[in-house]
Amino acid sequence: MNFYNLFKIALRAIWSNKFRSFLSMLGIIIGVAAVIIMMSIGQGSKESVRKNISQMGTNIIMIRPGAEWRGGVRRDPSAMQTLKIDDYEKILSQKSYISNVSPEVTSSGQAINGANNTSTSLYGETPEYMEIKQWAVKDGDVFTDEDVKKNAKVCLIGKTVADELFPNGQDPVGKTIRFKSIPLRVVGVLKSKGYNSFGMDQDNLIIAPYTTVMKRVLAQTYLSSINCSALTEEMTENAVEELTQILRTNHKLSGDAENDFTIRSQEEMMQTMSSTMDTITIILVVAAAFSLLVAGIGIMNIMLVSVTERTREIGLRMSIGARGLDISNQFLLESIMISITGGLLGLLVGYLGTLACSFFHLPTSIPLWSILVSFAVCTLIGIVFGYFPAQKAANMDPIEAIRYE
Repeated sequence: MNFYNLFKIALRAIWSNKFRSFLSMLGIIIGVAAVIIMMSIGQGSKESVRKNISQMGTNIIMIRPGAEWRGGVRRDPSAMQTLKIDDYEKILSQKSYISNVSPEVTSSGQAINGANNTSTSLYGETPEYMEIKQWAVKDGDVFTDEDVKKNAKVCLIGKTVADELFPNGQDPVGKTIRFKSIPLRVVGVLKSKGYNSFGMDQDNLIIAPYTTVMKRVLAQTYLSSINCSALTEEMTENAVEELTQILRTNHKLSGDAENDFTIRSQEEMMQTMSSTMDTITIILVVAAAFSLLVAGIGIMNIMLVSVTERTREIGLRMSIGARGLDISNQFLLESIMISITGGLLGLLVGYLGTLACSFFHLPTSIPLWSILVSFAVCTLIGIVFGYFPAQKAANMDPIEAIRYE
């Protein structure tokens, strides 16, 4: 019996039991849709994170005080004061793989302008910070190195801060705001960056000279961190090694002593985030894939029922010359058609579900290989779970099958 005749018989059998066939497909539809949606969310989130990190520059290197956390043990407060201005100056004088360096001190609190106020974060930096983090000024200008030397009370503000403190389209440049009772003159407004992948508003910040923040706002002598950028992305690893050696020498650490600082590159962070997102996606996909296993068992159950119902038909076909292979192929083709049709409908439902996720501002991206894998899995399910019912039909005794009531 040729394939065309087998296809027509299988299609007729499925169509004559439309509702039962649809129920068999339902598990495949739900399973494939769930896998597609989970994979699209996972892939979209990973791409969004990578995009946000890339926007900040993949050659960024961040130095934090204290050694790495181990076993969730809380570090001694003194370990958070290991970075000093002297470290920044040593890096400036000895760097060869570093293009820009900016010491950083941070604080959070209320920014006030007249009757308007908002909660924000204050970052103490140098002008080089703008290039390291790829910030651009929309209005006004950046404070200068001279402002840093003089502890000048000047600042740059993000769009969110500008909108909150200067409503109705007022121009903030040249105006004075207060942060923790310290007056700061606004010299520029930053271009908006919007929200990042973690839902944080990147425009809710104030940037001022680090000397001003250290001496006038925080009254401290240590740095919160040091931000650097390598000359090129390819030189990032060399830059990390160079910074490690400079700081170990400056901190007088012996050969086997543990670092009292932590250095992280943006590329390393990107790889870590991608690995984390991949792990989460795999867990979600595996959980969704269990419904495909249940769907396969459902198809096997329906096909066994179909074999039992059509026992006399099977006997008649065998009695007029149909081989066991023909009978087996007939039921196997029915199983595969049910599975693939359910997979196609599942892809459609998954695509619509992905569009719905996009409507709720969830980052999504359907990888092409996930569609190909879905087709392959659906075909495999049809073959694996249709094989036993097909063999049961093929191994029937024609005489006994004809006599079956």
